[in-house]
Amino acid sequence: MKKEHLVFFFPISMELNIQELKENHKTSYLAGELVRLQESESELLELLNTEPEMKELTEEELSMVRQSREAVEKQLKDILKKEQEEEEFPNEIILEVRAGAGGDEASLFAYQLANMYQAYAEIQGWQWSTIDASRNEIGGYKEASFEIKGVDVYKRLRYETGVHRVQRVPATEKQGRIHTSTASVAILPLRKKTTIVLNEADLEFETSRSGGAGGQNVNKVETAVRVIHKPTGLDVRSTSERSQLKNREQALSILTAKLQMLHEEEEAKKYASERKNQIGTGDRSEKIRTYNGPQDRVTDHRIRESWSNMPGILGGDIQKIFDALTNFQGEPGTGDE
Repeated sequence: MKKEHLVFFFPISMELNIQELKENHKTSYLAGELVRLQESESELLELLNTEPEMKELTEEELSMVRQSREAVEKQLKDILKKEQEEEEFPNEIILEVRAGAGGDEASLFAYQLANMYQAYAEIQGWQWSTIDASRNEIGGYKEASFEIKGVDVYKRLRYETGVHRVQRVPATEKQGRIHTSTASVAILPLRKKTTIVLNEADLEFETSRSGGAGGQNVNKVETAVRVIHKPTGLDVRSTSERSQLKNREQALSILTAKLQMLHEEEEAKKYASERKNQIGTGDRSEKIRTYNGPQDRVTDHRIRESWSNMPGILGGDIQKIFDALTNFQGEPGTGDE
């Protein structure tokens, strides 16, 4: 009786789902190659068992096929790893600023914060566009939202959500008194995958004419869209696009991001005691930073660190703050200093 030549076949890694890979445009070609190589490997293994006289030639070819398969698997895993990183840290965000306590001075501070992030975005080579902005008589922002696209945009800006405070003497203050004003910042990552599902019955839409730049079409046609999420009261307005449909799509995308952020805030609060090495809760009500004009100092309360040159920081020189936040390993402050 002829002794069988036993060769064990090692299947494709369980991490790689062929069907999902074929449906993904980034991996569909490699998925096809992987299937082809797997089939070739199976055929060669069968040949080893049925044609022992060709063993040397078959094993040589089998080795090359396996090397090719392993190389394709590595490429696929690298693509999937990059996609996972992009999902965790997407390269597209919505940045919102809103004036808080302090009247006109607060709106001017909100405007300065937006300019600070825009200047930093230009340094990084990111795309910056205004979605909607509500300004007061002196040019400050009552509230405004912007879209930023670029590599590592969420990774860099993710710790900026919260209340920013400024202490300084306003230009209109004749007696030299220091005023304290606040503005809130929210960073909303635009993820491709989300747990939020919008119910049409929960949404209310309003349309209006867009103001500002955009030409006659913008002023004559109701292209601006406001969407209200009735269960939460959240509302989003988009005016930047030239068509009502595109503004509607953008508003829904932002609303989804806002609802996702609310969900993540609630989750973060549940596990706050376990978050020893993380910075804050990402809660928009948390006071995170003070910009002190008379002392020319900017302090981040969560890591208890300060920097000088407040004008430079407001001018976009904020990489050093981001680096400190990223590298921080101690127990975070409470934001009450």
